[in-house]
Amino acid sequence: MQCRHVAILLFNDIEVLDFAGPFEVFNVTCELNTPSPFNVFTVAESEQPIKARGGLTVTPDYSITNMPKADILIIPGGYGTRAQLESKRLIGWLQTQISQVEFLCSVCTGSMVLAKAGLLSNCHVTTHHDNLADLRKLVSQDTTVVANKRYLDNGKILTAGGISAGIDMSLYLVNKLYGAEVLKKTLAEMEYHWTPEVDLHWKDTC
Repeated sequence: MQCRHVAILLFNDIEVLDFAGPFEVFNVTCELNTPSPFNVFTVAESEQPIKARGGLTVTPDYSITNMPKADILIIPGGYGTRAQLESKRLIGWLQTQISQVEFLCSVCTGSMVLAKAGLLSNCHVTTHHDNLADLRKLVSQDTTVVANKRYLDNGKILTAGGISAGIDMSLYLVNKLYGAEVLKKTLAEMEYHWTPEVDLHWKDTC
């Protein structure tokens, strides 16, 4: 079983479940399987603690300058994405990561950051239902913004809807990469009822 390195971006005013949900899915899958299928860590622009929505303080494991190579990179959302859209350093870093990762994923308004980086061309994408119009303003004309989807798979790039949808997208990746038996154990341990999305694959890929 190949071990994939999962990096989850942190920033101030991040929505807690946007990052904690995927972290839990991958971590539980690690705990239930040997050898471990994932190595999960957090990364931020610096190694200084960030303050998530509601005041939760989290210290990232790495900064974007010293993190290990990631196979899966997850960009969560939340109110703090507004500041991330204006961070030339972060946007530039994302543009370098697209060629290095196996999967680049967003949760909620994290898709807006990917759009600002110009990474969603020829994709079908989604975000939180309150931010669909905002995302449409950021994407190029060859990008389709889709409502009422928990997650969408464009091959290299996956996007999830609002907040809890990041859990569903992460479970989808567990199944995609390691199969139904591994997924079944994770679902049982989490006591989570997962309904797979349909019509989530698109001929045009990012």
